[in-house]
This record gives sequence, structure tokens and C-alpha cells, in this order.
Amino acid sequence: MKYANPFLAFDGNCRDAMTFYAKCLDAALFLLPYRDAPFDAPKQAAERILHSTLNQAGQVLLMAADVMPGSAFQSGNNFSVFLECESREEIETVFAALAENGQITMPLQDTFWNARFGTLTDQFGVKWSFNWAFSR
Repeated sequence: MKYANPFLAFDGNCRDAMTFYAKCLDAALFLLPYRDAPFDAPKQAAERILHSTLNQAGQVLLMAADVMPGSAFQSGNNFSVFLECESREEIETVFAALAENGQITMPLQDTFWNARFGTLTDQFGVKWSFNWAFSR
């Protein structure tokens, strides 16, 4: 495993929260709004954040995104554990293991950001996101 990070979800205020955290943690901020995504996002989501990271000394400290408008959002239950895997074998193995008696919310699949990605909620209610970056 390369690393694990907390991944926070927000309901339209991800930009404000991550800007605040960047200032507090003296970290570099990366923001990708839905309007810049390589797919058609709903117009009401244009200024929401699809993905963001806080980096410090080359390390990811925190990741976050806004939920799509109308999606279920509950403050206090708005986080997951993000795992960056080192190989296709590792992502497939760990994903399958944590999915046991859980619920797969997005099956592992190749994505537009040159990664294999998927999400699930494990049998204990913990949300997990998996990523393995590859070259095409």
C-alpha cells in the first residue's frame, strides 16, 4: 500500500473548507471543479469540487470533494478512507477482502484519470475508496 488518507465529503462548501485547512496546515491546495471535468456534469454542480488535495512536502495530507446536488449528505458521516494501491493485484485483493459482507457502491473500474478506482462500505459501515494509478 502506498498510503491511506482521510477523504472528506462536503455539501457545496469543499472549496471554503479546503482553503481554510490549507491555511491552517500551511499546505498546497489543488482543486478540480466539476466544470473542468472531462464529462458532462449538471450545471448546478459546475462550481462544486469534484476532487481536491492538500499536499505538504510531497505528501498528501487530506482529500475532499463536494457531493452532487441532491445527493444524500449527512454531516458527521461524510468521510471515507482512501487507499492508494501499488498494483492491480493489490487493489483487486484488498477490495475483495473489504467487500466481504459489505456493500460495493462503485465496482472497480478504469477511469478518465488513468487509474483503477472503486468504492465500498464494509460490514462495519466504514466507507472505503480505492485507487491504483496506471499508465495507458
